[in-house]
Amino acid sequence: MAKTPRTQAMRALDARKIPYQVHLFPDTIRDAEEVAERIGWPAARVFKTLVVIRDDQHNAHPMLVMMPADSALDLRRFAKAIGAKSARMASHAQAEQLTGLKVGGISALALLNRPFAVFIDSSALAFEEICVSGGQRGVDLQLRVSDLIALTHAQAVEAAQPKGDGA
Repeated sequence: MAKTPRTQAMRALDARKIPYQVHLFPDTIRDAEEVAERIGWPAARVFKTLVVIRDDQHNAHPMLVMMPADSALDLRRFAKAIGAKSARMASHAQAEQLTGLKVGGISALALLNRPFAVFIDSSALAFEEICVSGGQRGVDLQLRVSDLIALTHAQAVEAAQPKGDGA
């Protein structure tokens, strides 16, 4: 493969002297379960970042939700966990417009300077390290869960459900 890219997420980690490992894969892979298979990690430890819209009376507030690759987001359960009336997934176009990143490369680590509320499925707390998007397609970063939460100010929520259980 070509030279390892330097993403905004890597620069943020480097600036804070937070250790991480880079996992590269073809940037045509956008499915987190395929990423897990490609980098040789269990899907439960490779987290995807979803853009979710909190629907309140007058405003739609975008949020980032990190979920295990082998799970789906239970929107009702998530909304209840954060005290919202309802929440919905952003479309691919909305997600890219809101974050400025391509779907498959959306990363809370690359959006530290943006006012997103960040959440992580509580299943992450069972692991010392997980992999998350490095801020561009084809790049995942392996780092300590404690560092990820501290840096992104992510709130742990129980909102995952097995894929195919109809969210």
